[in-house]
Parts: sequence; C-alpha cells; structure tokens
Amino acid sequence: MRNDIKIYSPVVDMIKGKLEDKKWFKHLCTINEHKLLVGRNCFRCGLYLQGILHDLSKYSWTEFSVGAKYYQGNRSPNEAEREDIGYTSSWLHHKGRNKHHLEYWLDYDLDKRDGSVTGMKMPDNYIVEMFCDRVAASKIYRGKDYTDRSALEYYTNGKSKNILHPYTRKQLERLLNILAEEGEDVAFDYARRYVKGYRRYLKRKKYKNKLEKKLSKKYSKKLSKKLERKYNRRLRRDIHRVH
Repeated sequence: MRNDIKIYSPVVDMIKGKLEDKKWFKHLCTINEHKLLVGRNCFRCGLYLQGILHDLSKYSWTEFSVGAKYYQGNRSPNEAEREDIGYTSSWLHHKGRNKHHLEYWLDYDLDKRDGSVTGMKMPDNYIVEMFCDRVAASKIYRGKDYTDRSALEYYTNGKSKNILHPYTRKQLERLLNILAEEGEDVAFDYARRYVKGYRRYLKRKKYKNKLEKKLSKKYSKKLSKKLERKYNRRLRRDIHRVH
C-alpha cells in the first residue's frame, strides 16, 4: 500500500488544524455567528419563528459558494463580487427569498406611471426583523469598533433609504434612533411591544374580515330570496296578461 496518498476532506483538515485558513470555513463561521446574533435579537422581540428561519438561503450552494470565493472578513462578499463581475448573483438570489430585505418589496410605482421602481409598504414584523439584521451585521463587520450608533450611521450613509416606503422608513428610523440614543435594552423592548401591537392588529383584522364575510353571506342570501320573489311575481303577472 502506498503511503504517499493524501486524503483531502474537511474532517482531515479539521484534525490537522488547517480549517482556520480556509475561506469557506471562515465564511461559514461568519454566517453562523450572524444568524445566531439575529436569532437572539428576534427572540428578544418575540419573533421566534423568524429568528429560526432567518437567512437560511445563505446555506444554499448559489449563495454559499459565492460567499466563500469572495470572503474578506471586513465587509460583505457581495460587494467584492459586484466589483469583480459587475453584479452579485448571490444577492440577486438572496433578496428574492428573504422578506426582511427592503429590496424584496420593490415594485413598479403605479402613481408615476413612468416605469420607475419604488418600495412597497413592509409588514411590521419584517421591519423589526430588518432592524435585528442590521444591528447584527454592524456587530459582525465593525467588531470592536461597534457602538449603538453603528447601525444608524450605516443606514444614514447608505442609499437604500431613498427607495423605502415612507411608512417603512419611519418605523425603521425610529428603531435605529432609539437604539442610538437609549441603547439595546430600550430599543428591543420597544420592538417587542411594537410586534405585540402588530399581532393584535392582525387578529382584529382577521376577526373583522371573518365577520364581514359572514354578514355579507347572510345578506346576499336574503337579497337573492328577495329578488327571486320579485322575479316570480313578475312572471305570474306576465302569464296572467297572456291568458
């Protein structure tokens, strides 16, 4: 048996202590750390299911392979890929599958009628998840330089705020400002109460729609019977006239 055969596998690399030098492993660690932070933030806001399901598409081959190839550690791999080939396939795949990104809610503006794209109103639970995501991303990429104002500064310097729906912008900026001025505990406590209020609103809306549907169904039955009686009277009258 030959002794010079080398076996390449993640398990062997891990045993030899070489995984730390692998870009794909560093990218995986970044994803896991980010997902853990976002999940923790979402749990603090009462968004348990969203915290668990957050960014699962990053583990798909389409997104993970690009992230591993362009991994840099101090910024998103999407930016590096965009600089390299002019666009980012990973981001195009990601934003269409994750509703906490404002780009998911872009659509044609019906008011302008000129083919321009604008942001639609985001549901409140996804606004809060977007806030949790931004806080976690700022902690990952800023590292020791992170402060409670980091997420607000990144938002202020970015261009994405220009395409936000006015309601979405108002709620997101309120959360970011509370975080910057009063800290995490106050911000997440406000977000938790905000989510509770949104859920109560959804329950009331569901009950109202159910009640309206029930009443309209009952009313339509009465109306149809009334029209049927009216039609029968006219029919009998017409028959009488013929005879």
